[in-house]
Amino acid sequence: MAAQPDTAELDRLINERLDALLPAKLAAIEAAKTPAMTIIATKGTLDWAYPPFILASTAAALGWEVSIFFTFYGLTLLKKDLALHISPLGNPAMPMKMPFGPDWFKGIEWNIPNAVQSIIPGFENMATGLMKQTIKNKGVASIVELRDACVEADVNLLGCQMTVDLFGFSHSDFIPEVKEYCGAASFLARAQKAEVNLFV
Repeated sequence: MAAQPDTAELDRLINERLDALLPAKLAAIEAAKTPAMTIIATKGTLDWAYPPFILASTAAALGWEVSIFFTFYGLTLLKKDLALHISPLGNPAMPMKMPFGPDWFKGIEWNIPNAVQSIIPGFENMATGLMKQTIKNKGVASIVELRDACVEADVNLLGCQMTVDLFGFSHSDFIPEVKEYCGAASFLARAQKAEVNLFV
């Protein structure tokens, strides 16, 4: 009759072998894993449109799996026809600089009080025009170009169905590349698996 193996000795040998093999196996799994990032985009102004698209297109270019959840005013960034504006009103961190004129003039930070901004007709349109000119002068990509870069890089563009219903939109108002219209529960399932989660 064969002798029964010593259980304690067998456990010791298994643990010893696992200690030798496991770190390398875990390192290989980690190295092969594709990083994931989720972004919640909640704002639809020209200046706030840049962060989600820049972060998403950059991460996708690095090989990350990226999803952006567009909700409330951020949902307008998925519309076929973008009419983005900027409002310096209530934004003291945004001094105006002129995109034209001599260097000394372009270097002036025009800190215009909110009270003045609120009573000048067309001030928001002027601020939007100046920002667009500055973006063009500096060679920064437009929002449409950045959004197209995200589409080309297979970023998951997710529209918030609740916001679609709330604001009376139709899916036909948005670009066809929207991968899915979903709710918070569906998005959170993606976010739970991601290493990086951002709110913009």
